Amino acid sequence: MRKYFILLFVVAMAAAAQNVQLHYDLGHNLYNDLDGRPNVTTTIEMFKPDDWGSTFLFTDIDYFPDGAAGAYWEIAREFNLTKSKRWAAHIEYNGGVTSLKHGAIASRFQHALLVGAAWNWASADYSKTFSLQAMYKQYFRGMGRGAFPGFQLTAVWADTFAGGKCTFSGFLDVWRDKDVNGKLIVLSEPQFWLNLNGFKGLEKVKLSLGAELELSNNFVFNKEGKNNRFYAIPTVGAKWTF
Repeated sequence: MRKYFILLFVVAMAAAAQNVQLHYDLGHNLYNDLDGRPNVTTTIEMFKPDDWGSTFLFTDIDYFPDGAAGAYWEIAREFNLTKSKRWAAHIEYNGGVTSLKHGAIASRFQHALLVGAAWNWASADYSKTFSLQAMYKQYFRGMGRGAFPGFQLTAVWADTFAGGKCTFSGFLDVWRDKDVNGKLIVLSEPQFWLNLNGFKGLEKVKLSLGAELELSNNFVFNKEGKNNRFYAIPTVGAKWTF
């Protein structure tokens, strides 16, 4: 029965999505200790502002050649605190499961609830956006660990330029985890996209082609189940925007 709930959830996410991304991950080609890493990731992403604030959510699903390896999702809600909408209260949930080795599923992302504040900025035409978030992070019991408190700092940006032909976007997260070296995890995923609808004659083609670079320290698990080093993992990808 559980698989049907997961299927319904993914279908509902896809129906509400603003973009769907497909990434081919090169980590298993570059690092010997990541040779069990899934090859492909799909991302379903949505951002929707309203009179009170905004809602953001995304789901990553990783795949081995014979099927899904795991999934991770985040959902965040912001409530405007000022008329300018620059300052907002932020509440977020994240968590998921993934595979450390082919066929061996382990809970990689301990469930967490985050509460804090955000500062948001956008240009007049919304071609450039930037957000800073500072949050208290409460981990729940999981991964064989008990609940414990932490914090997270997040920066999110997007810049569409060259007449809409190019987009540079991404995020940077820094958060406390009591069980890693230095008790801090750093993760950033900058992306560059070439937007086909920015070219004459292709205005109705909502396809973007590009790449992502996952920069992480103490985050990525290797085939031995350890997350204690730095990785720079590129992908090549495609994105369809609705």
